[in-house]
Amino acid sequence: METESPEQEPGLGVVVNRTFNLYISRFWLFFIPFLVAGLITGGWGKIVSLALPMPVAPSSTASLEVILAYLEVLIVNVLATLFLTLLVGWIINAIVGGMAVRIVANIRENRETDLSDTLGYTTTRLISLLGAGIITGLLISLGLIALIIPGLILMIMFALIVPAIVIENTGALESLSRSRQLVKGRWLKTFGLILIFGIISFIANMIFGVISSVFGPVDWVVNGLLSAIVAPLLPIALTVYYYAMLLREQPSTLPSPTASTPPPPPPPTLITPSEAPTERQNQLI
Repeated sequence: METESPEQEPGLGVVVNRTFNLYISRFWLFFIPFLVAGLITGGWGKIVSLALPMPVAPSSTASLEVILAYLEVLIVNVLATLFLTLLVGWIINAIVGGMAVRIVANIRENRETDLSDTLGYTTTRLISLLGAGIITGLLISLGLIALIIPGLILMIMFALIVPAIVIENTGALESLSRSRQLVKGRWLKTFGLILIFGIISFIANMIFGVISSVFGPVDWVVNGLLSAIVAPLLPIALTVYYYAMLLREQPSTLPSPTASTPPPPPPPTLITPSEAPTERQNQLI
């Protein structure tokens, strides 16, 4: 990964280009964790759906008691399925997202990357990752429900919480203020980055969903395989962007004046010919 110049903050296009270059050059390091995560979440979802099947809808002539019983089972199974699948998916995605950030940091700082060590390190930060995820998820959801714009503002504000937690070892609450500090003054740029990779992921997953539906019972395997291709892009991009934002905090390389520095000497006084001492004055002196 190329090192940014300490004097210049890279633009959005540079961040996007570096993201793709980094991902392509280290494809398997990023792809494998997200592939395993996709297979785990997909397989778990299949197990939950088999354990909590949706009840058969009653006929239109069924009694009120039968309809109420059907609705009760339906609501319970739907809520339980959503809870179990979202819970496991949330934890797994937090882990692999943190791993992607750690891998980028290792490459950036010229450290060797071992996936098992990366997994171990990320799990030590899991509580902070999950805590920050709960807080930001609730705030962003409420903001989107309210007027949409507040939700987008919060999404931008908290875009860099995962790099802050994984790289700077901040806590859940501290990462919120740290992310806000990093993106301050770069709201439009941050939104542009999220929008670009959000659109890429959305279009790719739409296509992958259509392709995987052809494979019937093993659609979750195919979908997990294909989704792992694009899933690492956003966490990689946000980590590259995090390092770009750090450039704004670099102190100036120019020396700053201090109180102990003596003032410069005054310029020499030039004597004009009319002011030069005469011979008589020289004798008196």
